Amino acid sequence: MDHNQQPKLTQMKNCVQKLGSSTENYGDPTLDRFLIARSMDPNKAAKMFVSWQKWRASFVPLGFIPDSQVLDQLDAEKIYLQGLSKDGYPVVIIKASKHYPAKDQPQFKKFVVHMLDKVIASGIKGKEVGNEKMIGVIDLNQLSYKNVDARGLITGFQFLQAYYPERLAKLYILNMPWFFVSIWKMVSRFLEKATLEKVVIVGNEEEKNQFIREVGEDILPEEFGGQAKLVVLQDVILPPSQD
Repeated sequence: MDHNQQPKLTQMKNCVQKLGSSTENYGDPTLDRFLIARSMDPNKAAKMFVSWQKWRASFVPLGFIPDSQVLDQLDAEKIYLQGLSKDGYPVVIIKASKHYPAKDQPQFKKFVVHMLDKVIASGIKGKEVGNEKMIGVIDLNQLSYKNVDARGLITGFQFLQAYYPERLAKLYILNMPWFFVSIWKMVSRFLEKATLEKVVIVGNEEEKNQFIREVGEDILPEEFGGQAKLVVLQDVILPPSQD
């Protein structure tokens, strides 16, 4: 950690206390994510952190969202968890052609949390540090108009930005059809600058090769130029976390 960040962390902890909460159970790497997300402003970072604590307590009272609460979404088998990238980040692949706009929005929001929690947890080696990141891949191959869900995409990004700050290392978007370009322009307006900078739209052959190099052939499926098989999210069994 930069020695200049320590005073900011101390200020943030004091601000959290003044807001009636505590950072006692959280390490500096966790708090640092909130500081970075709020441009190293201790007051704003503290407010974001306390807001996250309150949201987590009400929305995820068990500490996790069990499969049984999101079965409709899991049954679509549209999310795949592929293992760790070259840089040690878990890689999640979303097959947009298997997704349909949710009729049950509360369940969809639970599914977003279920997915993000499980992806991040898959990158934890033993005990959580607090600064673990993930790589996302959205595959738009064979996308049709009935699969388009701008609202769902915006919800995912809003959750990432508000409740999972600095968890996203990079997001690759593959096989974007022409009709999705205008949709993406609209969705991208909801993205913070820092989030947008992590999005890579893969188009030409050179960009595809760079994508394969950065993520790793051994975990990417054959259709993306890799050597692995797709592993559906619910088939991945994680070891119990260490406290």
